[in-house]
Amino acid sequence: MSFTLEKVVQWGRSYDEYLRMFVLTNDDLGRQILGCGDGSASFNAELSQRGGHIISLDPIYVFDVCQIKSRIAETYEEVMAQTRKNRNEFIWETIPSVEDLGRIRMSAMETFLEDFNAGKQEDRYIAGELPSLPFDRGRFDLALSSHFLFLYSTHLSAEFHLQALKEMLRVAHEVRVFPLLMLGGVPSPHLAFVIEQLTNDGFYVEVKQAPYEFQKGGNEILVIKTI
Repeated sequence: MSFTLEKVVQWGRSYDEYLRMFVLTNDDLGRQILGCGDGSASFNAELSQRGGHIISLDPIYVFDVCQIKSRIAETYEEVMAQTRKNRNEFIWETIPSVEDLGRIRMSAMETFLEDFNAGKQEDRYIAGELPSLPFDRGRFDLALSSHFLFLYSTHLSAEFHLQALKEMLRVAHEVRVFPLLMLGGVPSPHLAFVIEQLTNDGFYVEVKQAPYEFQKGGNEILVIKTI
């Protein structure tokens, strides 16, 4: 079945959230970075403005800016309503309210939209999706996956997760994944399997705490490195 924009709910994270979710240091920001499934996040736009080197890959990048903007408008109120309904699943500290969350997310998505056309021309936004990446082996220093792997464990099998992570490790020397929970705050049943398989294959694998927790219990990242 082909990918369609109607399948996607756009909810882009901010630059500051990426820094905290992935425990990114100044040294990390100077590396060659790949974002897998970045969607409408503002990280690429803002890091590029700061002189960083990043490529974001997502199936939505096959569409034009007007189509993506329309999809954001179509789903924004739906996401806000679901967040209000399930607000007890989140920690309202750094982001104090549902309304503040909406402003932060919309600001990030507007920054992405303003950058999208230029980024496409510069090959910073590339249409594609895991578990197949159109890059040479070792092309990147660091690959990031935000709110895709593990979060959708009911839709994506353990074997898919393993294949996707191995593909990220083919093109990058280090991989970081956030969060490690499924939707609803339930631990992913695939995590133990993935850790065991990758460890057996000779990769360095570690679960680390991140200085970010919005989804309750969602304050850990998976770090995998080639040895």
